[in-house]
Amino acid sequence: MTHGMRTDTYTPHLGEERGWRDNLARYALLPLRVFLGVTFIYAGLDKLTNSAFMKSSGAGSIGETMRSVRDSSAIPALVDLALKNPVGFGYAIAFGELAVGIGTLIGLLARLAALGGALISFSLWMTVSWANDPYYYGNDLAYLMAWLPLVLAGAPMFSLDAALRTRRRRRSGGY
Repeated sequence: MTHGMRTDTYTPHLGEERGWRDNLARYALLPLRVFLGVTFIYAGLDKLTNSAFMKSSGAGSIGETMRSVRDSSAIPALVDLALKNPVGFGYAIAFGELAVGIGTLIGLLARLAALGGALISFSLWMTVSWANDPYYYGNDLAYLMAWLPLVLAGAPMFSLDAALRTRRRRRSGGY
C-alpha cells in the first residue's frame, strides 16, 4: 500500500453523483488553455507590432533569424522556404499565432486551433530551437507537448465549442 498517493481509478458511472475530484478533473485543462491562448495571442501581436521583426534583413528581423538558424536546423529546406519571402513568412506566423491563440482562448474549433499551435511549435522546434543543447533549453518542444492534450481533448469547458454542442443537443432533443 502506498501512503499519501491515490492509486484507485474509480470514476462514477452514469447517474451517480460526481465527487470533488471528478469535478476538478473536468477543469484540469483550463489553465493550460488560458496560458497557451494568451501566450500565442501575445506572440502574434508582438511580431505584428515589432517593426524590426517584419523585415527581410537587419538586427531582430525574421530574415536575419532564419538565416542564422538555417545551417543548424533539423529541416533546412523549411528555412529555405521561409527565406524566399521572410516578411510573408513572418506575417503568416504572426497571424497563425493570433488565430491559434484566439481559437484556444475562446474555445472555438479548439482541437483545430491546438493542432495549429502544435504545428507552429513543431516547425519552430525543427528550425529555430533545434540547435539548443541540451534540448530542454529550448521552449518550442515544451510548447509542442503542451498543445497535445488540447489536440486530444479540445475545450470541453467554458468554450464556444461546448456552448454550440449543448445548443445542438437541445435542438435535437438529446439533452
